[in-house]
Amino acid sequence: MARFIVVLGTTSHSGKSTLVAALCRLLSDRGYRVAPFKSQNMSLNSWVTKSGAEIGIAQAVQARAARAEPTEFMNPILLKPKGDRTSQVIVLGKPLADKSAEEYYRDIEGLKEVVDRSVRELENEYDFIVVEGAGGAAEINLFDRDIANIYVARLLQAPIILVGDIERGGVFASLYGTVQLLPPDVRPLVRGLVINKFRGDPAILGTGLRSLEELTGVPVLGVLPYLDLDIPSEDSVSLGDKKARFSSEAVEIAVIRLPRISNFTDFEPLERRAYIRYVDLDEPLGHPDAVIIPGTKNTISDLLEMEKKGMADQIRSLQGTPILGICGGYQILGKEIIDCGVEDTEGSLPGLGLLNATTRFDQYEKRTVQVRKPVTGGGPILDRISGQEVTGYEIHMGVTASVDPAAFGDDGAVANCGLVIGTYLHGIFDNQNLRDAFLDFLYERKNSTGIKASGLKAEGKSHRANAQKGSGYRELALAVESHLDMEKVWQMLELEMPEAEDKAR
Repeated sequence: MARFIVVLGTTSHSGKSTLVAALCRLLSDRGYRVAPFKSQNMSLNSWVTKSGAEIGIAQAVQARAARAEPTEFMNPILLKPKGDRTSQVIVLGKPLADKSAEEYYRDIEGLKEVVDRSVRELENEYDFIVVEGAGGAAEINLFDRDIANIYVARLLQAPIILVGDIERGGVFASLYGTVQLLPPDVRPLVRGLVINKFRGDPAILGTGLRSLEELTGVPVLGVLPYLDLDIPSEDSVSLGDKKARFSSEAVEIAVIRLPRISNFTDFEPLERRAYIRYVDLDEPLGHPDAVIIPGTKNTISDLLEMEKKGMADQIRSLQGTPILGICGGYQILGKEIIDCGVEDTEGSLPGLGLLNATTRFDQYEKRTVQVRKPVTGGGPILDRISGQEVTGYEIHMGVTASVDPAAFGDDGAVANCGLVIGTYLHGIFDNQNLRDAFLDFLYERKNSTGIKASGLKAEGKSHRANAQKGSGYRELALAVESHLDMEKVWQMLELEMPEAEDKAR
């Protein structure tokens, strides 16, 4: 039988996802078959498995940390907020329906069966399953319906690690309060507390940590520092934590911060190589070196907001600036969007008109697939890698027909100037050839062969400096090994301390 460990948080964005990823990597390093699991996730950043199932990107990241292939059983229920108090409900990787919170909770008993099945499927394949909760674990108004925290804790009866975020303050109160508010039958399962995102000397927390242990009866496993890792973010709450990495000498890429932005992780591979500026719709766009319009959970609503707040006109007024639209951003770049009621509207709406493309929403069907495409588009950016291949994944409703030449095989479009490009491919900048072609063009236009030392985190490296894919997982695992009492963690999993770690202690 597989063994479980559960990571819950005092709040959203407390660091549950990264701790789960670290435990997945550490267990994998010991030679075990490991899987992550999150019964219910609410996120607009998602991933497509090899079988075409859509799951939260956090579980795909954790699976990568575990060296496991992501499957729909790792995140059986995904909620994608659409606004107006509704979310698209995705069950076992497929869209079920758009539901209000009331409608969703009305069907919660049936979803518990989906969770049970997913746990059984993972138990059959893996030695260890590292479980992540959702949001705050002590939402007392939801205990009877909380399938992400309370239901899973009761189902598994596994040891729980509770994580609190010191970055936002009140961490002692939030950890203590969460323990005290948990149902009496769940409270004894909490076996360790972790304080996350600390910037400073942990010694100053000493008396507080001792008092916290006395008050809760639960040991503090350690204090994790604030980590700046090359790992995809889980959701849009992370956008508020993003800081500029480069000086003004680097190229500036403006990413339009749509109200319903999704899969902004598409652009994170650029963040260590250029200045990425997330621009709200009512902000001045200025004169960036490139503009990216990202994906969105509701293309028409976000396009209407862009028009209303003037961002659409700002983008149209740009001259000679590369503009890239991904997924919903591609649809927005076109000349027309026709909705037959799928996106809660009916009728036709003009797009930005920068691509000669028309999108139709006429069926409640979503295309979710991993793809490999040849680079077929022309122009000063794509000509550099013409004939090469790129990989990515599609997650979209609607069908787009373009008069402009395709960008990647049968996907996307490229305007005659070659500087306006649309595509349905998420993860496009994970391809080094496309990433280098895009950035090389921008830096050459900026009359620079690379970033000066003052503009780089690592002096003397150009924008092509590329961290080895997956290195962030090892860095994360080492940080957890260094700052947490791993002997107690291994005891929770009924494992002995590895010999190397034992000697180090």
